Amino acid sequence: MAFGLNRVELIGRLGADVTMNHLVSGGRVANMSIATDEGYIDRNSGNRVDKTEWHRVVTFQPGLIDMLKKHARKGRLVYVDGKLQTRRWSKAGEDSDRYSTEILLVPGGAVRFLDKPNGNGAPAAADPAMAAGDAAMQDAGTSSPPADEDIPF
Repeated sequence: MAFGLNRVELIGRLGADVTMNHLVSGGRVANMSIATDEGYIDRNSGNRVDKTEWHRVVTFQPGLIDMLKKHARKGRLVYVDGKLQTRRWSKAGEDSDRYSTEILLVPGGAVRFLDKPNGNGAPAAADPAMAAGDAAMQDAGTSSPPADEDIPF
């Protein structure tokens, strides 16, 4: 029997409002794009280099989709807990396959908004829509980014 761990925890800013789509099967899917930033000092020039990494996040959970539809807006600071998934598909008329790696929010995963809906950067400890999925995440302490942080979008 094989064992493994497939878990992703991510804190970043939403690059756009969440998008919802209806599936042929009658279900729904929600898609989000989350930006994470990191910086380092270039050894050669001594200048600070900032890098933004974009992550695709998807969920098929009806309750989570409803919560995201109400509260997931561009620029909000969000924590997600899910797993990696790589999809493969072919496009008509092309010889090669296409791939997309994304973070899948599954039952037991979590979404937590780390700021207030107005985007002032303060923790949203009293926000009733703060979390969905893992209830234990509501007790986790986090710090908010500086108010003057530049959002890359």
